[in-house]
Parts: sequence; C-alpha cells; structure tokens
Amino acid sequence: MANLRVNKIAAVGVSTENTGSVFFDGVQDHLSIADSDDFSFGSGDFTIEGFIYPTGIPQGSYATLVTPGYSLQTYFMSSNSLSLYVSSNGGSYDMISTANATGTDSIFQNEWSHFALTRSSNTFRYFINGIEKYTNTVSGTIYNDLTPLGIGDYTPAPATYEFQGYMSNIRICKGHAVYTENFTVPTRELEVHPETVFLGLYDGENIFAEKTGKVIVAHGDRTSSPTPTATDSPIGITTFNPGLTRNVDPTAGPTFQGGAGFVSQNWLTLPKGTTEERFPNFATNAVSDGSARGVFGGGDPHVNTIEYITIATLGNGTDFGDLTRQSGALDGNGCASKTRGIIAGGNIAPSTSSATNIIDYITITSTGDATNFGDLTQARQQAAGISNSTRAVFAGGYFPSTFNVIDYVTIATTGDATDYGDLIQGLYASARGASPVRGVIAGSNSGGAENSIVYVTIATTGNAKDFGDLSESRFRLSGCSNSTRSVFGGGITPSNTQTIEFITISTSGNGQDFGDLYKHNQRGNTASSSTRGIFAGGSQPSSAGNVIQYIAIPTTGNSIDFGDLVYDENGLFGLSNAHGGLG
Repeated sequence: MANLRVNKIAAVGVSTENTGSVFFDGVQDHLSIADSDDFSFGSGDFTIEGFIYPTGIPQGSYATLVTPGYSLQTYFMSSNSLSLYVSSNGGSYDMISTANATGTDSIFQNEWSHFALTRSSNTFRYFINGIEKYTNTVSGTIYNDLTPLGIGDYTPAPATYEFQGYMSNIRICKGHAVYTENFTVPTRELEVHPETVFLGLYDGENIFAEKTGKVIVAHGDRTSSPTPTATDSPIGITTFNPGLTRNVDPTAGPTFQGGAGFVSQNWLTLPKGTTEERFPNFATNAVSDGSARGVFGGGDPHVNTIEYITIATLGNGTDFGDLTRQSGALDGNGCASKTRGIIAGGNIAPSTSSATNIIDYITITSTGDATNFGDLTQARQQAAGISNSTRAVFAGGYFPSTFNVIDYVTIATTGDATDYGDLIQGLYASARGASPVRGVIAGSNSGGAENSIVYVTIATTGNAKDFGDLSESRFRLSGCSNSTRSVFGGGITPSNTQTIEFITISTSGNGQDFGDLYKHNQRGNTASSSTRGIFAGGSQPSSAGNVIQYIAIPTTGNSIDFGDLVYDENGLFGLSNAHGGLG
C-alpha cells in the first residue's frame, strides 16, 4: 500500500484555485519579450492592465511597470500615482508627458492594486482600482521603437527604473480598449480576449507561463533555472496574489490504481474510476498527446479516401471514411479544432487547371464520411490552412494563376467563407504552422520557388505581414507546429530537398536548421501534437509515396520512420486535433 500526503485536497465540485505572481527585488531584474508587431499600437486602440504590489521604488521616484520601448512607458511613482509617456517620433514625448493618475484611490506600497491604461480612438485613460484617474484626448501614431517589451524595467536601458514588489496577471490587448468607464475590478484570473497579445505573470509555479504563446525571458539571478521556485531571489514566481481565483476543469485529477493510504487528520474517500469515466461529457474536450489523432486524405491520383493515425504511437494508417468528392492538390490544406477537421478546395479532375471551392468537415474523434460545410470565396487548390480552436484560415492558392486571397470560417458552425485580407504576394504550395495567436506560411511556388515567411493574427482580420526567410527558396514543402515552434520540411528548391528548419512563432526572423527528413517529401502533408510532428505521403522523388515519418518538435534532429499510409498519395490534406494552434 502506498501512502499519500498532500497539503491541499479539493472536494468534489471545487472549480477554482488561486493564481500567482512574479516577484522583483528591484536590483537588475526584469522580464522581457521579443519585439513583435503585436506591441506596435500605432494609432489604434489598446489596453495594458494588471495587478501590482509595490514594496519600494529603488530608482529615484520612478518604477517601470510595462513598456514596449521609449515611445510608450508606464511607471509607478513615489507619489503613489501612475505616470505615462507617449511619443510619436521616438525622440520626445510630444503626445503625452508625465500624465499622472492619482487621487483618493491611488496605488500604495504594500497593497495589491489593479491598474489599466487604455486608448479608445484618441482618448487615453488611466484607471486605478476601476476608477478613472486620468483622461486625455490626443491624436497621433505611437512610434514603433523595435525594442523588446519590458516588464519591471525599461529594456533598451536595463537597471534604469526598476520595479520592486509583485506583479500578477499582466495583460495587453491590441485593437481593443477593454475599459472606457469606471468598472468593477476583476476577481478572477484574467483570460484571453480575441485581441489579447500577451497574458503572463499569473502562474504560481512557472515564471515563463504565457497564454498567447509568447516567450518570456527572465533577467535576474534565479537559482533554479529553468524552473524557478517560490524561494528564488531576486526574481521568481510565488503564490502570493491579489486574491484572484482561476477557473479549473472540475474533472481534472489523478487516477489511482491499487491501494492508497493517507496521512491525514480527516477521513477522505476518493471517487472510483477515471475522470473521463465519471464525467463522460468532458471526454471529447480534452485531447492529450497520448490520444491525439492525425488525419490524412484526398490527394493524387484523385481519391476521396480518409485515414488516420494515433500520433503518439507507431504504425500504419487506418481507414476513416470518405470526402464528399474526389480531390487532389490539397497540399498545405487541412485545419482543425479539438473535435472537428476542415478540408477546403483542391482540384477535382486529373488536371492542374481545375479547382473547387467546396469545404468539407469531419468529426476527428470518430470515423465516418465527411459532410459539406460551405464554400470558399474563390475556387482554388494548394491553399495553406491554419487554425486556432475556433477559426480556420485559408491563404493563397492556385487556379489558374496564383492567388493572394485569404478567407476564413468559424469551425464550430457551417457556412461559406468570409474575406480575411490579402497575402503580401500570391502564394501556393506553401507550408503552414500556428500558435493559438499566429498563423505562419512559409515558401511558395509563385512563378518560382520562394523563401518568404509571412504571418497573420488568426483571431483578427487584415493583411499578412513579413516574418523572415527560409534558409533556401522552396515550394511543395510541408509544415507542422506545436504552440511555440513551427517546423518546415522537404519540398523542391527546384531540386528535391530533405532539409528541415524551424522558427519560433511568437517572434520574427529567419528559419534555423533542424535536421533532415529520412526520406524526401514533396507534396506531402502533416499533423502534430505538442511533442511530435508527422510528415506523411508525398512524392519520393517522382512517384506517389505512402511513407509516414516523424520528428520531436521541441528538439532538433532527423526524422524517424513511423509506418505507412493505406494509400500511395501526394497532394493530400493533413490535420490533427492537438496541433500548435490549439495550445
């Protein structure tokens, strides 16, 4: 019999738990996040908010809260006020200078307080504990400094105006002023809005936790990197918090096998069975790496077959069902939520001069034939499909020339696609990847192989933006991702290549070497979980192939044999219910 001792035991039905914070001692420690267009607010709306517990002001009368650079700086002041500096030119604070938010409900040391800075149209507002303390109407575009976002210090010149104390639930929204009048301060841990571009400093066990896929870098003498504990000094995580609770899954919990004994002053009876057995309605909403599926189908020579694999295992494909039509040229296609897969476009005859606008869907956790969903805005083949948990976006394509169109659908519904925006140039036969916030598209055939990488913010609409470049120009490559990293493999340069490279989705920059595919893959497709990327099908090098190979996404290295597809296919679709866009 095993003995189990725990500090906190939650009763059945408990659905909340406490949040956490990050501690700064005020001596050469802060957090930074790589420069991103997400933090370039221009003349648009935005929100910066969070909870702070100042314990002192080590540098004069200023203590940095959150600053994307010189041109937008927020401070806690020794006068128990908040201060704001805004520049349109990067050289002087010509928009707002030393705008102090103060009054009877000011922020004090050794107390938790909520702050919120918003811009709505041309009106800037500062709120303290839900009360508007400063307002100013001023037009202008905030200068983009191209510097890392700093929390707790000013990143272009660290050890300048350092914060001392605790911060919790720092959230930044771009394109949305969350508060425009007095409000009740949140009592639960902040959550991601569609416009949220950063949400961190909330986890009492992990200083690097962030809900939009950003990478947080900690600057300070943490002693237990990379997993700091609550006792780290001067910078580290702690369960000390402003009294916020977080929503948790009431079905989450351990499964006990065999006997279990407890050292406790109270009697405790554990419920029998697994959480999925006790709460069957929740089973399909939780996709683990162990149960994640990869689904592949269609392709040349013009078939309607669908098959699946379990990503965490090894083995051959298993029959799933059929598409509503026979279709090839589905390269780069396939989007999914945790329950539903979306397949759009392709060509419907043995010819590169035909295309369809049909969108199909399947229920990934079951088997069966696809069902009609709606239509794309334009018939096309070889579009790149990217998605988060709610939205599928299809970018580029071909028929009979290259498209720069981007359109989207809401995965849980049915209906025709809606215009999203435009690519920088027409692209097709590209690779794709996604985090919960961003979708990336790499390589292309647009009159020749391309090395470009572009990105979109999935939850919004608008045109694609430049991300960086692949190490070489190629097309008909494949891409997969977890929530932080996208990996691109194979393709034509114009000769066949086995190269694999990767990018960090939340940043921008060029591809980096990952390894090699063990067998060449062009016009294949992919599926992924948080740990594995699957490359399936394609041409090796000239005839259709049934090869399945896999990589470990968080590491680097060459691919490994997984098994075989049921059918030899190239130009097939691929999707999964645990890819990077799902978190």
